[in-house]
Amino acid sequence: MQVSKKTDYALRALFTLVEHYKGTPIPIRELARRNDIPKRFLEQIMLALKAQGWVDSLAGMRGGYILARDPSKITMGEVVRLFDGILAPIACVSVTGYKRCSQEPVCRFRRVFFDVRNYVAHVMDQSTLAEVAKRAPVTKHEVWAGFIEGEGI
Repeated sequence: MQVSKKTDYALRALFTLVEHYKGTPIPIRELARRNDIPKRFLEQIMLALKAQGWVDSLAGMRGGYILARDPSKITMGEVVRLFDGILAPIACVSVTGYKRCSQEPVCRFRRVFFDVRNYVAHVMDQSTLAEVAKRAPVTKHEVWAGFIEGEGI
């Protein structure tokens, strides 16, 4: 599974807002700078997040964006589905983006992708922004640990 840049940027902005939950608004220029996001692209993303009711904007000199919904009520799965539509690795096992494949009746590996879809959906739908924000970032060592140890991840 690979998320789009739009989803990546939306999550970056949301986690910045989670850090400042119930604090002062963060101007879009500051959100863009902190998260290395092109401002014009971020403006589109913030409009989509606002339409979901997840963020709100305040105009004026001290204006900007705030998280409008409790971060414990927004899941990673919701954010990914908003911008990417699906969590499934292939369309023939997707609920929301299903596309029939000519090999469905005989496909052996489809079951693996089905299991991956179910696992990813479960993890993403159980991972709230509040919970994820408390975790430490993944280190370079962690990323390479399984590969170095011969697990071939």
